[in-house]
Amino acid sequence: MTIQTIGVVGAGAWGTALAQAVTKSGRDALLWAHESETADDINSAHENRTFLPGIKLDPGLRATGDIVEVAGQDALLMVVPAQHMRAIAAQLAHALPAARPVIICSKGIEQASGELMSSVLTETLPQASLAVLSGPSFAAEVARGLPAALTLACEDEALGQSLAHAIGHATFRPYWSQDVLGAQIGGAIKNVLAIAAGIVVGKKLGANAHAGLTTRGFSEMVRFGTALGARAETLTGLSGLGDLILTCGSPQSRNMSLGIALGEGKTLDEVLGARRSVSEGVYTASAVAGIADSQGLDLPICSAVHGVVSGAVGVDQAIEALLARPIRAEHDT
Repeated sequence: MTIQTIGVVGAGAWGTALAQAVTKSGRDALLWAHESETADDINSAHENRTFLPGIKLDPGLRATGDIVEVAGQDALLMVVPAQHMRAIAAQLAHALPAARPVIICSKGIEQASGELMSSVLTETLPQASLAVLSGPSFAAEVARGLPAALTLACEDEALGQSLAHAIGHATFRPYWSQDVLGAQIGGAIKNVLAIAAGIVVGKKLGANAHAGLTTRGFSEMVRFGTALGARAETLTGLSGLGDLILTCGSPQSRNMSLGIALGEGKTLDEVLGARRSVSEGVYTASAVAGIADSQGLDLPICSAVHGVVSGAVGVDQAIEALLARPIRAEHDT
């Protein structure tokens, strides 16, 4: 399969960074922007000053507001917020050719349905050949050409390897996997856990608490993922543990920085009202809580985050409840 032209659907920070990475791989990138001013900015100033300021983009990177034009590329990267994936995919449905590779690059679970993005696209773009790209990757670092390693998951081995070679280059390294489910679960759950890690930092609970929470959060990720059919080795890889380490360890993470603000006493509305970017963990938390209840899974940290962002409990109350849990064997729950 020849993959030379790649459409990137979504011109936020991550979509723009991926389009930049695609150009570095020698492919032609066409970036779809919902906001016309963003497309104009990229085409005229070669910069996305709204979502990725301060980083000069390759002059060959072109942006458009025509989603049908993007659908005609050899492969697509879907980089729109998870809660808008269904609506944007529906706009592509009539224009996307059969068997066109579509790589899911958004990390989250649809709040309304509790579905992963692969399920959403199977329903809205049944003609697509799906893959998932996920892993530890801050947008600004990728856009600057700093090294990053990610998981590219695709059930079709030949297609997965073709896609990895098409978008990969020396400093952007996709490692192929067949575990489409696991790659999505790691990326979704880590956003919820990053909010918890941020709260620990915002409340100044210390490095010990941060390490303990991140480790126990990883246990919840594995328990949740394997219950849904993910492979444990995927969750210990780049798209699981790797992304968790990154997202829980730096305020560059939108979800961790949101947690820090909550820990410092700000309300969720105050934090979200000051942002244009999306913190997926806020919406994924309720989906995770609902799935956990239906599966009979005990996920105390994820449940605590859901309680805080839903307004059911306060930050201090959530912390007290976690610290009051009975002491038990480490690998029970």
